[in-house]
Amino acid sequence: MNKSYEVEYCDLELRFERRHIQELIRKLIQDGYSLYWNDSGHQFLISVRTGRKLLKLKFQRIVNRYKIVGDYTLRDEKLAEVMERLIGDTRGHAVVKRFKDRQILIENIMFGKIIRLVEISGVEHKVIFQRQGQITVEEMVKAFKSNRASMRIPVVRLEVDYELALLHEMMVTENLEGIRQSKNKIESLRREMLTLEM
Repeated sequence: MNKSYEVEYCDLELRFERRHIQELIRKLIQDGYSLYWNDSGHQFLISVRTGRKLLKLKFQRIVNRYKIVGDYTLRDEKLAEVMERLIGDTRGHAVVKRFKDRQILIENIMFGKIIRLVEISGVEHKVIFQRQGQITVEEMVKAFKSNRASMRIPVVRLEVDYELALLHEMMVTENLEGIRQSKNKIESLRREMLTLEM
């Protein structure tokens, strides 16, 4: 293992069902990690021994699901692979910083896909990859305040994607009120999109 290897996971937005956490525990045990877990009802905690360090993965309970909370720094490549598979499988959001040989690679991940990759070497800052059509926060704020259709359409598309993901979550948890609200919001956004595209 490369001794200088280090990955930091920030701003994690991953949601799980209990069975996903059980699958994660099973995978970690199969990979040879020593671990223990604790379920306090409102929080599920997995403590993983990595060399002399103890990594504590915290999952906060939200209705019938769990959300991972906290930022994590990993120096174990195999454990980092497990974390990245988790981000992809849950179609989660994260900022991943990879530290290697005095260089930092920063990946912005949304819905399990890299949308932006930036390399930092000393004082140099270079965008290696940026998904086409990516909207910045400033552009979103401006578009929300603007009535111009050309600026509003990409924001409405993002809102529809978010509402569809939320609707799926509500259907999985069988939250009838949440399903109704999501469907109403999607219908409203659909009407707005049709109006904007005229």
